[in-house]
Amino acid sequence: MHSDRSPAVELSITQQFEIERFNRAIDATADPDQLRNLAKQLLQAWHTQKAATAWVASQRA
Repeated sequence: MHSDRSPAVELSITQQFEIERFNRAIDATADPDQLRNLAKQLLQAWHTQKAATAWVASQRA
């Protein structure tokens, strides 16, 4: 899933398999505490990636 506000990024086959692996792990998890912890980890990773992307873009300017 990608936002209409940003262009789609082509993922490698390895990345696609990794996403599928995590999707299956999430689907198999019934414990709300585990899901909450995973959501927090993903939120941290997402914002870290956004910051890294912004830094790279600023270095090009």
